[in-house]
Amino acid sequence: MKVAIIIFMVWAGTNLLYEDLYSQPERIILAIGAHAGDMEITTGALLAKHSAKGDRVVILHLTLGERGNPAMTPEEYALQKRSEAEEAADLLGSEVIFGPYHDGEIPDSEEARRYVNDVIRQVKPTHIITHWKNSIHKDHSITHRIVTDAVLLASLEGVESEYPRHRGVRGIYFAENWEDMEGYQPYIFVDITETFDIWKDAISRYEFIVGDISAFPYYDYYTSLARVRGALARSTYAITFAIDEFGKRITWQHLP
Repeated sequence: MKVAIIIFMVWAGTNLLYEDLYSQPERIILAIGAHAGDMEITTGALLAKHSAKGDRVVILHLTLGERGNPAMTPEEYALQKRSEAEEAADLLGSEVIFGPYHDGEIPDSEEARRYVNDVIRQVKPTHIITHWKNSIHKDHSITHRIVTDAVLLASLEGVESEYPRHRGVRGIYFAENWEDMEGYQPYIFVDITETFDIWKDAISRYEFIVGDISAFPYYDYYTSLARVRGALARSTYAITFAIDEFGKRITWQHLP
């Protein structure tokens, strides 16, 4: 069941009245994660759904998450993670960009904001997905701050960049991640039933999700969560997003 949500946002000085992700033409989805695997496991099914509808989908991994395998050197695991990320992106129908940073060392800096600003100006996304603002992993919370600031930078004339400004971001959505749950409140539910199997295949390319690298049961957690969210959304499987408080302004002409 698709529920249209009309949200009134004030963004970069411009009033934007838009419906849910499926109501607007010419969508370009940019998902920005701290580590390879973050965006695929939280929102990959939605990315696959948009790709199947003909939308352009791009994943930016700020790092490879190359320090997460105790049995391999970061250099060895980086090669594995890059290959896994490319396979997952291919299955989801997504392009993939690899950022210049190292696992655990994403800088909360102007330079990082300008890097993401340049990516936004090049990709020209209509929708951006990234981490929620609070996290037990500092790379996640830093990524949130970088991305939200970079969206503003990308919209401004006069910011030094070789690419023209981009003011076409209709909304920023924050994915549900087990490490980012402090203060997270699901606001938007999206039915991902039709791409659930594609998503499972894609995330299975990552050893940290289906192997024994981590003690956390990633695969079981996220597939079970999709069923729980689906029950609440009156569908089989669903994922959720939070948005900033200023975006929670609903404009109706009458009761739905």
